[in-house]
Amino acid sequence: MAFKIYTKTGDAGETGLFGGRRLSKSHLRIESYGTVDELNSYIGVVRDSLKDEHLRQILKDVQDRLFAVGANLASDPAKNLTPPDITQADIQVLESEIDSMEAQLPALKNFILPGGHPSVSFCHVARCVCRRAERLVVALNHDEKVEPMVLQYLNRLSDYLFVLSRKIGHDAGAEEVIWKPR
Repeated sequence: MAFKIYTKTGDAGETGLFGGRRLSKSHLRIESYGTVDELNSYIGVVRDSLKDEHLRQILKDVQDRLFAVGANLASDPAKNLTPPDITQADIQVLESEIDSMEAQLPALKNFILPGGHPSVSFCHVARCVCRRAERLVVALNHDEKVEPMVLQYLNRLSDYLFVLSRKIGHDAGAEEVIWKPR
């Protein structure tokens, strides 16, 4: 029998976690992993807009890690299921990439506005979605324990995406748009 994409079990506004527990689709846990899924989609848009194979591979690895984060958040914490496949090494990769990119960029002396090139803008959208995911997961952590590595990874990823947006713009020859307050 072929797998069907529709199950009809969510028609009344609930969905199931790995482990069987059912929650409202508006529950903070569902909003958290749904936002991580949205982030993963935007990372795909950024990755598809780039030609640099190294950056594309890093973003593919990020997408893999985000899938693990989403699976962890979609699991019933009461069932003590497998923790996410996120390690300190994954965070170190992001930090190393940030350091490497920053070494190639001019020092940041002003606030910058998103824009200057479509790929830069996509990257800023991904960064903003990452920050929203992080805020939601922090809020979830107040009610139900969240693996600390998930919080740390999302925090570092938003930093990475900011620096990546600058690197993409720099490589494209796009001028950074400086915020000039009135």
